[in-house]
Amino acid sequence: MDTKIRSGSMAGGAALAAPSGTGFDAAGTVLQVGTSVGDVARGDLVFGTGRDTLAEQAVLTQWARVPAGVDPVAAGGWGVAVETAHRLLTELAVDEGTVLLSGASGGVGSALVQLARARGLRVVGTASVENHPYLARLGATPVTYGVGLVDRVRAVAPEGVDGALDLSGAGVIADLVALVGDPRKVISISDFTAPALGARVSTGAGRTTDPRDGFAEAAALPGFTLQIERRYALDEAAAAHRAAEGGHTVGKLVVVP
Repeated sequence: MDTKIRSGSMAGGAALAAPSGTGFDAAGTVLQVGTSVGDVARGDLVFGTGRDTLAEQAVLTQWARVPAGVDPVAAGGWGVAVETAHRLLTELAVDEGTVLLSGASGGVGSALVQLARARGLRVVGTASVENHPYLARLGATPVTYGVGLVDRVRAVAPEGVDGALDLSGAGVIADLVALVGDPRKVISISDFTAPALGARVSTGAGRTTDPRDGFAEAAALPGFTLQIERRYALDEAAAAHRAAEGGHTVGKLVVVP
């Protein structure tokens, strides 16, 4: 999300006004709370989301306590991924059966696999071949993306697909609709042409859920994790952006002060 906003792709290609901060996720020790905040206090260890969080100090607008035993650096990458995953599952409203995730090995996909499996759903996830073992460890059935996707998914899910989520914006909406059969059960977070095929687009700007509900669901799930592919120091933030733009990341890239 950070790289897409910085590049202008989330604003129709319009350049950002400079200077502009970056970052939505954060975790750390609470230094100060607003007058209406009653669920955390100074000294508490929290994770969550805010704006311009790629900094030594940040203001969070949504938060939850870091679960006991969880590395706070790892939790620092949970915010956007968990909020998005929880929102998509809620909007998809598939209570049983099989869901297909296109682009499943990134941060949002990793969170989705775990939340969906905990809700009793079967998950089929697309990813490059090298990321198949990772998806399998999370509990998903991996398939390779690209030409022939419909046949490959039908081969591993002969029972059919009850809903599909496009996380990559890789031009797969038509395939997802063909697999599900009902375009209203197909949602994308990055392909804004989806409505032309009857599918939906979900964004944080049109948020339909409370992020804290998603945070609570993830925090209460034993063993919930988002794999950190690499940690970067704060002065290496540009390198982290370049790595994210290169694609094929597994889990999250995390920048720490």
